[in-house]
Parts: sequence; C-alpha cells; structure tokens
Amino acid sequence: MSATDSATPWTDMNSGVVRDAIPLDQLGAASITPDGDFEAGSYASFTLTYTAGLYGIDDSGSLRICFRFASDQSNPQFDDPKGANYTVVEASNGAVLQVRWDPKANVRPWDRTLWIKVVKGYLTEGETITVRFGVTDHGGPGMRLQTFCEDTFEFRVLADPIATFNFQPLPVQPMIAIVPGAPERYVAVLPTRRRVGQAFALKMKGEDAWGNPSDKCDTTLTIEADGQIEGLPETVKMERGQRATVIDGLSVTNPGRVSVRLKDAEGSVVAETNPLLIEDTDLIHFWGDMHGQSEETIGTGSADQYFSFARDLAFVDACGHQGNDFQITDAFWSELNRLTATYDQPGTYVALPGYEWSGNTSLGGDRNVYFPTDNRTIRRSSHALIEGGDVNGSDALTCEALFADLADAGEWDVVMYAHCGGRYADISVAHDGRFERSVEVHSSWGTFEWILHDAFRLGYRVGVVTNSDGHKGRPGASYPGAGKFGAIGGLSCFLMDKLDRETLLDCQRKRHHYGTTGGANGRMIVDLEGRFTENGLLYHDDPSLFENAEGTVADRAMMGDIVHLPSGEMELFVSIETTAPIERVDIFNGLELAETVRPYGKDDLGRRIRVHWEGAEYRGRFREVIWDGSADVSGNAVTDATPLNFLNRDKSLGVDGNSLSWKALTTGNYGGFDISLADEDSGSLKLQTPLVSFEQKIAEIGLEDTIYDVSGELPRFVKVFRLPDENSHRALSFARKIMLKDDGDNPIYIRLTQEDGTRAWTSPIYVYR
Repeated sequence: MSATDSATPWTDMNSGVVRDAIPLDQLGAASITPDGDFEAGSYASFTLTYTAGLYGIDDSGSLRICFRFASDQSNPQFDDPKGANYTVVEASNGAVLQVRWDPKANVRPWDRTLWIKVVKGYLTEGETITVRFGVTDHGGPGMRLQTFCEDTFEFRVLADPIATFNFQPLPVQPMIAIVPGAPERYVAVLPTRRRVGQAFALKMKGEDAWGNPSDKCDTTLTIEADGQIEGLPETVKMERGQRATVIDGLSVTNPGRVSVRLKDAEGSVVAETNPLLIEDTDLIHFWGDMHGQSEETIGTGSADQYFSFARDLAFVDACGHQGNDFQITDAFWSELNRLTATYDQPGTYVALPGYEWSGNTSLGGDRNVYFPTDNRTIRRSSHALIEGGDVNGSDALTCEALFADLADAGEWDVVMYAHCGGRYADISVAHDGRFERSVEVHSSWGTFEWILHDAFRLGYRVGVVTNSDGHKGRPGASYPGAGKFGAIGGLSCFLMDKLDRETLLDCQRKRHHYGTTGGANGRMIVDLEGRFTENGLLYHDDPSLFENAEGTVADRAMMGDIVHLPSGEMELFVSIETTAPIERVDIFNGLELAETVRPYGKDDLGRRIRVHWEGAEYRGRFREVIWDGSADVSGNAVTDATPLNFLNRDKSLGVDGNSLSWKALTTGNYGGFDISLADEDSGSLKLQTPLVSFEQKIAEIGLEDTIYDVSGELPRFVKVFRLPDENSHRALSFARKIMLKDDGDNPIYIRLTQEDGTRAWTSPIYVYR
C-alpha cells in the first residue's frame, strides 16, 4: 500500500472521512522513530511525533492513531509502567490530553484506535504531541508487534484540528515493515495424488515462530524418500533471502505410496511431507484456499501479494479472493479481475474471480460468489464503505434477491458457498441449491458443523468445503497468531482430472471435494465410495431443483454424488493416508453418528489419557469459549503432558508435577491435552474449567468417550478417553454396510480426526429411496 492516501482510489472510504475538508498540507505531519524492519511478534519501542499544521489543534480537537482490524499486536496500556505495551502521550506545550484505547473507534479496516483528545488548552502550528509506544524506562519489554508480516505497517494518523469530529488522514503516514524471524520449523509438501509418470514438485520452506515463511534459512538438508522418486537429489540447500525452495521435475514410475523426509546435519528429521499416492486414475488432487481478503478490504498486504503468497509460499493449486462487497469499488473490482486474469495459468495455478456478498445475517448472511470468467457483474449487498451508491442498479440487497438476479440473468455458471465469519450465513433465510453447492464448515474463525447440520434439517444437498477466510495475508497457510481468530485456516481438496477454471467450477458443482482444518498435517488423502447391490440413478445436479437433471445408471458413487436407489443395499468403502497418527473416523448418516472406527482396540490402550474440549458460545462473532482451567492427578503420577491445538502462542499448558494449568479457547473447534501416567489404572483425574468441572477415576477411562456436556445454542463439552501409548497408524481402510432410511435423504459422510488435532470432512453421498 502507498504511504499516501490518494494513491489507491478504492481505499478512499477506509478512513471514514469527508475528503478535503481541510487541505492535506495544513493537517500537520507525523513521523516515527525508529523505522525500518522489525521481526513479527517481537517487542519494540517507538516514538511517534505529530507536529501540528496551520490550524494547530483546538480545545476538544483530537488525533486518532489507528491500526488495521487484522492486526494482532498487543493493545497500548497506560497504568503499568513495568508491563508490556506501556504507552505515554504528552503535548509539547503542556496541554492536557485525554487518552483511551478503543478497538472499534474508527471506520473499518482502521478500527483499532488510540484516541488522543485535547481537553485543556490547545496546540498551535509547530507544537507537537508525542506518543511513546512500548516504554521500557521502568523495566517493561516494549510493545509486542503483530505476528504476521507486512511491508507497510502503518501507524495511521487522523486529525480533527477544528474539533468538528471530521477526522482526516495525514497525507504521509508513519510506517514500518514487519518481517519474518528465523526458521523455527521446516515444512515440506508434495501433491497428494498423481498419475504414474506425471511430473510433480517437492516444495519446502522454513517458518518462524508465528508461521511466517522465513527468508533467514541457511542450511543444507538431507533428503530421504519412502519409495522411489525419479529426479530427487540427495540434499537441498535452503539459502538466506529465499522464503521457499522448489525441486521440480520429479516423477514416479510405479503405482504406490511415496513421501519425503528432510534431515539436518545431526540426522534429525526436521520435516516430513504428506503422503503421495501414485495411481492409474482419472481424478487426481488439487488443493485450494478459495476464501480470504487483502488490505484493499479488511485484510493485510495487497491483492497482488495475496495471490503470489498462495501460489509460491503456501503451495496451493487454486485460490480465490473474497473481499467484502461493500468495500470493493468499481476501480478495485477492475484491479481484482486484472489480477485473477494475470495469475490464472491453466495446468499450473487457478486464480478464480469472485467476491464475498456481505449482507447482514437477517438478509441471508455472508456468501462466497465465484465466476468462471473475469469482469462479471458484482451484485453488492450495500455500499456501506463506497461513495456514490448503486449507480449501475446492480445491487442485490438480500441474498434471496442475489439468487433471483443470477437466475434472471441466466448466470448458471456461478458457484456459491455459504459461510460463517462475522455475518454468518443463515441458510434458512435464503438458499438456492442451483448456485449454492456447498457450505464452509471450517475457517480461521473456527469450526461450524452446525451449518452442515442446518442443511440436512432443511433437506438441502450441499458439499463440504473449508478455507481460511484469512485476513493476515497468508492464504493457504493461515495461522491464528495472537488475535481473535481461534483456528488455523482450512484447505479444500478438489478431485479433478486437470487444473483449470472450468474443471474447478465443475468439481465445485458436483461437490467432488473434501475439506480439512489445514496446517502442516492438513493434506491427508481421503477416499470415500459407496457401492450398491442394485443399480441406482446417479445425479450431479440435484434432480429436485433441475427439471432437466440427467441421471446415469450406476452401482457406485463418490463423495458429492446424489443417488436415487429405489432398492438394494449400500456398502461404504473408506481409505485414508495421513501424515499424523489417526485417532478416529466418524461415519455419519446426516445428523446421526452411525459408527466410530478406530485403527486400534481396547487391547491396544495404554497409560495415555486425552482430555478434549470443544465448542462455540453461539453462531455470531462473539462465539469464543474460554477453557482456562486446571487439572490434578491424585493417586498416580504424570510422566508426560502434551498440549493439543494450543494454536495461539499466547495460550499455554503449564505442568507442575501432577498438576496442570492452562489458558485456552475454542471457536467451534477443539483443543485439550494428553497426559501419560506412571500407572495404568490407579488414582483419579480432577478437572476444573469455567464451564465443566469433574472428578473421574483413572480406571474408568477407556476407549469410549466420557462426555461432560454443557451445550447451549451450540455444542460445548469436555470428553475424556484413553489412547495407546504409541499410535503408529497413518493409514486406514475399511468397509461398512450402511443402514439406509426409506424416507428422505441419507447423507453419508465421514469426519477424520488425527491425533495432532487436525480434522477433515468429506462431502456427503446423498442416497434416497
């Protein structure tokens, strides 16, 4: 982003002001010291100096120093000189200032605001207000910076010198650069399914403590392969200045499973790829994150950087930009379409045009809209942050109107998702399965299985996707950092024969995809097939919605298919390959849990106990559930303790002998911990959290879950169960006969849970009599 406000016209309303009320050169100026590069998540101190312009600042006039919504830097505080983020504000002439911090005191995306008001006296031209962020004079560590990178991190200063409450941004803004730290871990990625002899690449990066791709790697790693991979070197050099390393031109000549390990000079494994299956097959795998935003709306970094990060640093095959429609001006819509046309390279990378229809929940709620071609009509839910209003008459103010407008225009090539972010989608208010083919059950905002359950209750036939809805400029590798986002952003796996827009949209319409909660172990291989003892009619378009839907005679179906099976039985075949050990696979028939399959049995259990908490407060923005608590083991000894899905590094698990304490939260997803005990059956476990407290005998904890349920509007619960001491199962295949109901749909799908806390959901096979 430019240092001047006028350089990018589509951001004109981001400061929420009346333009040019005061000439920009008379507003004053601001500078910051030090400037330059600062490591993400580090502590630093800054002095921001505002020098008053011609008008000075009148009695009751104000300054606002604003930061982006997406920023997760720590908030300024004014009471504890020895604490972090201690901030001091002074006027050079002794004027009395009122200072407060308000996370929602300016127009988005610049809503995080330090508000400085002159309450006694005034400033004249040349006098200053000095703000010292992260004062260390009294022993404090400084100001904790945001945990993700940004080339142009602004301390955005707005002035109201005449006390009219019209805040205008200064023409030149103080800024620094937030850069990655040293690598804390390494990540290596392969495709998950390719054909025999088909070329592919091994892609690697180092990530810093907060998940940013690091440009400070300086190491040579040894490469070891499980299976024979042609073209694979023995070592790889990861050099400073590069944030990713790619080895192209690899192939496998025989069907089977391969993977790669990276080892350091001491022989320790520092990274392991996902499994790659080589098969003679029509459909192969492509991974995508189709939902996120950049700084032109409410995210971070430019839209150009957004698409390049997804391709070059997150290693995804497909990406979509989904800016809030009420912030997308016509100029930025043109720019977005230029970028998707530029980045879209069939066979290599798909950049899918689209936007987020961002109507309030009462009007239908957020929807993702995807187009197969560039420069299509954007039908906005409002012009809340765009000047000029609906001059083209193209707005769709309700989601129902959006569906109707698309149908009237004959735009049957559009695909939509319903999703839950701030304004969650209410699919009971509006849904049209001719366009809306899937629901998003996981993103950086959390996990939302309830939206899939809503679809089942309402009789809709939808697929499952997961994306990031990331705001931190890291599509495809979206970590929660230290802010309000409580989960790692998801990834969707698309089952297609080739990689281009037309094929991706066709895959989305057919629901031939599954979604995962993302992360380093989030690219697992999941196969789901239904086989029938008698032929049925298989549909891709829902025959209850499309009068001309064509069915084909079939005795088997894959995830996403719709099957009319008047008679005969169904058997479900599941095959899974993962990087992390498998905890369980749940088989669902719609809302009903049909069976839980584990790769181990009671005889394999050991001295390891898992405590698992999960849930959301409600569907809207403030869904966070606090699980801060403690646990004590009596009559036994804790020999090891491991946190589970403590995704925010500010949350931690502490261990003191047989006592544990923690700070944790969930937003629909789950977390917890494992403890290993000296004795298998002795003693008891006592746990306390704000919602759940219990004491349970260790001997009573077994294979099946003991559930302590405090569900409200949405599920919230703690469950306890036992695991093997060592679980080596990273592959699982099984078949199960499915009891089909005669009335209504049988949406048959699975949810995979890995021991590391990663989950995956398949799109259902819809079978009806």
